[in-house]
Amino acid sequence: MGLQQEIDREIAAGERTDRPLRRMLRGIRARIDRRPVLRRAYRGAVGALGGSITVLGVLLVPLPGPGWLVVFLGLAILGTEFAWARRLAAFTKRWLARFWTWWRARRAARAS
Repeated sequence: MGLQQEIDREIAAGERTDRPLRRMLRGIRARIDRRPVLRRAYRGAVGALGGSITVLGVLLVPLPGPGWLVVFLGLAILGTEFAWARRLAAFTKRWLARFWTWWRARRAARAS
């Protein structure tokens, strides 16, 4: 079995819906969704937390360290509640992949 297949199998096992933690989180989420005021407060808290982590990541990008990782973490948190954040994260990942491909080609051209 290849490494990627093993990783895929472990991820699938962790994402099974019959896991106790997932059941508990679904129950909590259902209780939040039944109360409109609590739902708005929850969305606001997710927005504040995800937004602050994303801003922190953007500030860390020019510094050595995990700046982009922090940005994607913030977008992932925002993406749990907001569709625009999921779309923005996907767009940013595609843009960053294109940039790194260009950067590597540029470095390879300079080296030769």
